[in-house]
Amino acid sequence: MTLTDIFNIDETSGIPKYRQLINSVCHALEQGILNKGDKLASVNQICGAFSLSRDTVLLAFNDLRSRGIVISIPGKGYYIDRTDLKFDRQIFLLFDELNVFKEDLYTSFLAHLDDRTIVDIYFHHFNYQVYKELISDAAGRYSAYIIMPATFNNSIDIIRQLPADKVYILDRLKADLSDYPVIYQDFEQDVYDGMMKGRELFCKYTKLIMVFPGGKEPDERVAGFVRFCTDLRITHEIIRTVEKRNVQRGEAYLVVSDRNLVRIVKNATAMNLQLGQDVGLVSFNDTMLKEVVAGGITTISTDFVLMGKRLSEMVLNHTRNRIRNPSKLILRNSL
Repeated sequence: MTLTDIFNIDETSGIPKYRQLINSVCHALEQGILNKGDKLASVNQICGAFSLSRDTVLLAFNDLRSRGIVISIPGKGYYIDRTDLKFDRQIFLLFDELNVFKEDLYTSFLAHLDDRTIVDIYFHHFNYQVYKELISDAAGRYSAYIIMPATFNNSIDIIRQLPADKVYILDRLKADLSDYPVIYQDFEQDVYDGMMKGRELFCKYTKLIMVFPGGKEPDERVAGFVRFCTDLRITHEIIRTVEKRNVQRGEAYLVVSDRNLVRIVKNATAMNLQLGQDVGLVSFNDTMLKEVVAGGITTISTDFVLMGKRLSEMVLNHTRNRIRNPSKLILRNSL
């Protein structure tokens, strides 16, 4: 197979030469001349054969890489990685973990993309080494990178490997990533505003207790809870778990973990205490299940469906905004 079997450069054409290189590779794929795993000619070979600058050839190869069509292997060259040309946009999406509400976000994101976009989703599970390796491996292969940094506070050196104009940060504001567009939750203010909306209900209880296990959870929620209780002079406590605790009449619990939510429901039932009357219960991150559990669990939750929609709009329109996603108190029988 010779260079002219794949590449066709027309000096008289008004089409930029880097675009002609891209079109040549795509045509060769459509005709079956190139297949997955085939090695392309080197940058120097193409430059010499068609009297092109290195910048022109690299521009074409970088475009093909961003669309996932070719990959570059250091020290070896460029190889065909994908032969399906239906998609002209390939997105790298890195979540911390998949749960019910993240699934709502992801489903909404996909639903609002066009049919020429493909999304590769990955999970780092709060493991910094996995986070680092996934981003490094993805560098140069996608047309957009959506990163959920979660608890990692110093990842700018990792994310700097990616093209700055193709990176989008999701879910949390990070000081070292302030130059990138982001859709985020303001965890402290969301808790404070939600509790203020339901303050008449919260004030009916003698004590408010936040069950906060820490770890992967945002500490800002604790700050919002403490600020509300301090401003309204309400007795409050912060504990890590309710595993060995019996709930008491007059207490209201705010829980992050669904495991602790279930424990409180079971504990209250065993002690013949009625949720929403004897004991209050509020959860974070609304799901369909919380609409029906124990007659309905009150939640403070961001709108994950809207977050997915806004994210798709940001990527498709190449906008560079910092958007706070709205949150609200959803009142049900448990408060």
